[in-house]
Amino acid sequence: MILCAGEALIDMLPRPGTDCPAPHTGGAAHNTAVALGRLGARVGFFAPVSTDPYGVLLIDALAEAGVDTTLCPRVDRPTTLAHVRLGNGDPEYAFEDENSAGRMLTAADLPDLPDAVEAVLCGGISLAAEPCGSAFEALFHREKAARVTMLDLNIRPDLITDEAAYRARLARMIAAADIVKLSDEDLQWLDDKAEAHPQAQRLLAQGPRLILLTRGAAGVSAYWGASELHLPAPVVQVIDTVGAGDTFNAGLLAALQAAGKLNRTALAGLGAETLEQVLTHAMRAAAVTVSRAGANPPWAHELT
Repeated sequence: MILCAGEALIDMLPRPGTDCPAPHTGGAAHNTAVALGRLGARVGFFAPVSTDPYGVLLIDALAEAGVDTTLCPRVDRPTTLAHVRLGNGDPEYAFEDENSAGRMLTAADLPDLPDAVEAVLCGGISLAAEPCGSAFEALFHREKAARVTMLDLNIRPDLITDEAAYRARLARMIAAADIVKLSDEDLQWLDDKAEAHPQAQRLLAQGPRLILLTRGAAGVSAYWGASELHLPAPVVQVIDTVGAGDTFNAGLLAALQAAGKLNRTALAGLGAETLEQVLTHAMRAAAVTVSRAGANPPWAHELT
């Protein structure tokens, strides 16, 4: 089972043709879990979820996709709301997150994970807030020896209140990760003067086995060992990019799980041919998501 650990929230997206928002389930980890479930992967989700009506929507979306929510505590705190503004297809966010269900997670609340968990995915805005950022980091470090760890940076600069502490957290988690995925925007935030190749090599030197750099319409670049691979993205009509990176993560992990490669030994021996197949699957899944409104990842039958 792949465990997605991180934020579950409600995206308030504008209704087509109006200024009135409509609620859509979201959050990086939640989106990835839903996408994994729809793609037929064995997946679970961990984060506190509110008992309010929005929390019911979040749990229902996970259940509909076949995601295991056994590890999700239900708490009497509000659901985080993200007010989304779409400009040229790229989302801008404003968050209501004070004392929310997910944000108030502490390290003392972390569950013991069942043996069935093969991999743990963390990332997103849950790493920029406290106390949940420290809790998810503690989970990541605790599980790194027993399971594959994947970190999706998914940086939101407007939410970072202590940049030095946040950069230090990312550095620690990169060192503990087997797979690190970042976008070209994430790369620029880390170092706006760095070229992709030397920056990827510096990240690899910190400990990960695989660095994935997503470039939107330009595709994806993969770096592992002394090797690198660059693949173009499928050509689609983009409606919006909400959830695209999360679906990419899901496509990647689902393909690795299906191929029996979601373990450290297999990752260490990953060849270019297998990696190309895995990344192609991830990009095809993400291409479906960007071709329709909201974080609406594909079901497995849509990729066949």
